[in-house]
Amino acid sequence: QVQLVESGGGLVQAGGSLRLSCVISTRTLGQVAMGWFRQAPGKERDFVAAILWSSGTTYYSDFVKGRFTISRDIAENTVSLQMDNLKTEDTAVYFCAAVTKPANLYARRLYDYWGQGTQVTVSS
Repeated sequence: QVQLVESGGGLVQAGGSLRLSCVISTRTLGQVAMGWFRQAPGKERDFVAAILWSSGTTYYSDFVKGRFTISRDIAENTVSLQMDNLKTEDTAVYFCAAVTKPANLYARRLYDYWGQGTQVTVSS
């Protein structure tokens, strides 16, 4: 059974930083890309960032570009999200996701596997 396990969430003041990590439980998943999404209370789950597994090419939403950095460690089979200059509006549950075929990486519905999420709370 494929598992994506996120960690690294927590409470931080505005302007601070957090680093999220996602461990992929199997090396046979065949992921084409990994993504991070977030969902605030009462809102849709939104695309944050994605990375192509083989090339490392990255994609970001406009609201995190320049503040967040997605990376992957092939040896450790993990994907990370470094979040700097956090804002109160970044408060949400953050989800790691995997897609196993070429797809529009911004489209939530095209991802095949999801983690349980980790809470990020940014205080003012």
